[in-house]
Amino acid sequence: MTLDYDIIVIGGGHAGCEAASAAARLGSRTLLLTMDMAKLAAMSCNPAVGGVAKGQIVREIDALGGQMGRITDRTTIQFRMLNRSKGAAMWSPRAQCDKTRFSEEWRRTLENTWNLYIWQDAATELLFDLNTDPAQPDTPGAEQDPKQNNSRPTTHTHRITGVRTRMGVEFSCRKVILTSGTFLGGLMHCGSSHAEGGRAGDAASHGITESLRTIGFETGRMKTGTPARLDARTIDFEILEPQYGDENPAKFSFSPETQPVKEQLPCFLVYTSKEVHNILRTGFDRSPLFNGTICGIGPRYCPSIEDKLRTFADKDQHQLFLEPEGSSTNEYYLNGFSSSLPWEVQWEALHKIRGFEDLHIFRPGYAIEYDYFPPTQLHHSLETKLVSGLYFAGQVNGTTGYEEAAAQGLIAGINAHRAMKGEEPVVLKRDEAYIGVLIDDLVTKGVDEPYRMFTSRAEYRILLRQDNADIRLTPLGYKIGLISQKQYDYFVKKNTSVESLISFAREQSIKAAEINDYLKSVYSEPLTQGRKLYDILMRNNVTFNSLQNALPKLRKFINENGISPEAIEEAEIQIKYKGYIEREKFIAEKLRRLENIRIPENFDFHSMQALTIEARQKLSRIRPETIGQASRIPGVSPADVNVLLIKFGR
Repeated sequence: MTLDYDIIVIGGGHAGCEAASAAARLGSRTLLLTMDMAKLAAMSCNPAVGGVAKGQIVREIDALGGQMGRITDRTTIQFRMLNRSKGAAMWSPRAQCDKTRFSEEWRRTLENTWNLYIWQDAATELLFDLNTDPAQPDTPGAEQDPKQNNSRPTTHTHRITGVRTRMGVEFSCRKVILTSGTFLGGLMHCGSSHAEGGRAGDAASHGITESLRTIGFETGRMKTGTPARLDARTIDFEILEPQYGDENPAKFSFSPETQPVKEQLPCFLVYTSKEVHNILRTGFDRSPLFNGTICGIGPRYCPSIEDKLRTFADKDQHQLFLEPEGSSTNEYYLNGFSSSLPWEVQWEALHKIRGFEDLHIFRPGYAIEYDYFPPTQLHHSLETKLVSGLYFAGQVNGTTGYEEAAAQGLIAGINAHRAMKGEEPVVLKRDEAYIGVLIDDLVTKGVDEPYRMFTSRAEYRILLRQDNADIRLTPLGYKIGLISQKQYDYFVKKNTSVESLISFAREQSIKAAEINDYLKSVYSEPLTQGRKLYDILMRNNVTFNSLQNALPKLRKFINENGISPEAIEEAEIQIKYKGYIEREKFIAEKLRRLENIRIPENFDFHSMQALTIEARQKLSRIRPETIGQASRIPGVSPADVNVLLIKFGR
């Protein structure tokens, strides 16, 4: 007996949950195949969502119609907007979440999603129809435009047909989205001890990597880690430095259906010392990270404590963040103390941290190695180049972080469904979204370590602010069917409010006498003559909120038009950063010309002797679809790009 679905999503992590939710809500009969229904979207590492650049990704997920932002809002126990002292392009929302409630909320959401079914089991084999003609559209009668970037290229040599599980169940389908996280060949390390597993308490997954390697996929190994979990009853919080959430917390979702957190829990700052470091160093010879036991590549930007001690040998202390795992548990997470050292070394060192003298540990930290697939084997749709109908998302693509995984899952779910209907894939550009930067980096540049998003990776970060993610992406989410009419109407109302407030500021003249006392109070130069409100708002320290007390007509306009705090902030940012925004838009438009010059799919780069040898090799391996993509491949020089322009730019 074989069970049939349109789309099967393998893996119940953040990527898998977003992929399954999106595909089902768009109309595909979808099966989520997960090893443990009780741990959907589990926060295996740290119980937080967002942060620098990651917070922007979550807001983009929400703007497109994904679920992560809403579920975060419903389970937040502390919210902070990071980098408020910097420019708006750097503002990044971060939420501490109740880990158990987060997973429960995801399960409730998925179990109540029409068209979505869940099966608890482990996938062990992917089923293929070999040497097929995948160029044929999935939907009878659907026509493909050969000039477009369709998701069924002629480079495919196989087509996905189904999945077989550990329990011997066989499912047939037309699309598979692989989102197995750290479970493929997962191996956990703690000192000289090691055990198979995708995370503490969960078995590893075998068979998928082997079946993909057999048909020609390149695979590799990566490594990540997690710190010890601590018992709050044995911590002396009185002598620790508390770190509170924002006084007026915001939220992630643009939807009015969620609200900012009302009761927040504090986090705490703690510090290592020379004594702690000396104890940790006694275990270096038994560290699997240093003695060759671990072969996988670890994340440079989220190093273990032993990595920190070796890299920053001159530092006598490191700052750590003690974070609650939930509002109804005594379990705490020690952010910054990831380790695979022997448990007894971790135990002894932790007890030397101030406030931890009587500490009890729920479990020590450990490292985990797992299989991944170099993402240059993917198209921008996240469909694999080798197998038609097979999509990869999350850590299997060499990324790290819930947010990066969820974003990939959302895009893979959207595109798998659209391929079912013979529609073009959604491919976000680098000036449209951090998600576009993420996927383009993966597909074009590949990874040599677990990929983490930073604002510095985006050329157009003034355009890609967290505040305007809805303006950039909600019309697209509505067009493809993930944003409801109600949500879209709310977006239009907010956008109209922003535009009306900006117009009011442009038209409203302000006399020096009515504004100078206010300007002096914010240390701004008084006016010598009347000016437009718009010009005054471009000054430092001048804000709409503080101006309302000085200008009753402004307050009246805001109140009578019901302009929300979010719309006020958006209008203010657009006014203050107008010059920077226009400059980045101009640069983006200029460079977008390269994105519109396509390269024939099966072009022989080796025939172009004017290209450098390295460029020929890289271009032949990655197969860029446009000259813009080719220009971002490491090893392809500006001179090589000029050669391509001469060939294809006419």
